Amino acid sequence: MRVSLAALLVAVAIGGAGVACSRDRDSGLGTRDSKDTAVPAPAPSAGHDHAGMPSGSESPPARRSSESEGGNPESREIVLTPDMIQRAGIRIVEAKKGTATTRLHLPGVVQPNAYKNIDVTSLVAGRITQVRAELGQRVMQNEVLATVYSPELADAQTAFIAARSQLAAHDLALARTQRLFAIGAASRQELEKMDAEKADMTRAVETARAKLVLLGIPEDKAQRIASPADVITTFDVKAPIVGVITKRSANPGLNIDPATPLFTVTDLSTVWVVADLYERDFASVGVGSPVTITTAAYPALELRGRLNYIDPQVQAETRTAKLRAEVANGNERLRLGMFVDVSIAGRSARSVVMVPKTAVQTMGTQSVVFVSTAPGRFAQRNVTPGDTMGNDVAISSGLDAGDMVVAEGAFFLRAERERLP
Repeated sequence: MRVSLAALLVAVAIGGAGVACSRDRDSGLGTRDSKDTAVPAPAPSAGHDHAGMPSGSESPPARRSSESEGGNPESREIVLTPDMIQRAGIRIVEAKKGTATTRLHLPGVVQPNAYKNIDVTSLVAGRITQVRAELGQRVMQNEVLATVYSPELADAQTAFIAARSQLAAHDLALARTQRLFAIGAASRQELEKMDAEKADMTRAVETARAKLVLLGIPEDKAQRIASPADVITTFDVKAPIVGVITKRSANPGLNIDPATPLFTVTDLSTVWVVADLYERDFASVGVGSPVTITTAAYPALELRGRLNYIDPQVQAETRTAKLRAEVANGNERLRLGMFVDVSIAGRSARSVVMVPKTAVQTMGTQSVVFVSTAPGRFAQRNVTPGDTMGNDVAISSGLDAGDMVVAEGAFFLRAERERLP
């Protein structure tokens, strides 16, 4: 009985200890894992954390941005081996700092040089009997364009012949009167009258001769007109300058007078380009400003000149003033009435970055260049190109002076860039 009582007391003591351990576990003073290994409870936070948000240094690392994961095309570099660079013919140059002037781009129209655009008329009235020039034909100076039958010209020559004949007859009578006066058979009054008449007849001959010259008969030829057989009844209308027939109104059988326009001859070696300049741009340009002319008809053609006239009057309807530039027209590629693009260099200059034209690539609507960031590494840069100056182009944004730019082989890098994920 004593043994059994002792065993009962030991069992009760062990059960009380188990109950105490169970209370400690329920109070959060300790936990056990699946293998009944005790795990200490976390220490209470010193601050007041928001629900569901970790605190202090225990926060998780930040996720990479979309740009670092390839969301920004400029962030992805192209890596090439030296052998690939050599085979692609990649040449790298340094972007240079430069200055560029603000340029105005205006639509213009080609017009004839008014100082070399001549309307041809006849010096005499009459009827056209022959036309030798066609519309668009190139003519030389003094080349015959048309022939006119002119009674007016014939009358002028007849009057000249009659005046000369009267003067010759009067000279004979004067010589006879002088001989009679010498022997006392004629009075001084008669001699003085004959001298006065000769002066009047001489003036009449000179007037008739001058009229023939005005009607286009050369003086040496007029002096040879002595009889009706020498009278010229036709007149040749000649080209006043070298040029092209741009208008023709003459046709055989047409009755004309000196005010009738028959042809228009235009010298197309130089032409005028006329454009409208808005009021807001008046201060940017002036007479003498450099001008570049381009046209869609000849993409590779660039004609250069200078402004030589700005209309002092503003058109009330458009609030613009006409400006004009005279440019050489080699091979007569610019035709009258053509639309052209007029680029005018302004007076103010700005700092830009200059790179070769071959460095700029067009991808969609964006202009890009490729920059060497390290040996064998290249990155794409979006840029804003400006005016072209010779073999270089001005970059107004996207590059800095000193950047190493791919001048040749950019197309290869563009292809490699499109292969990137």
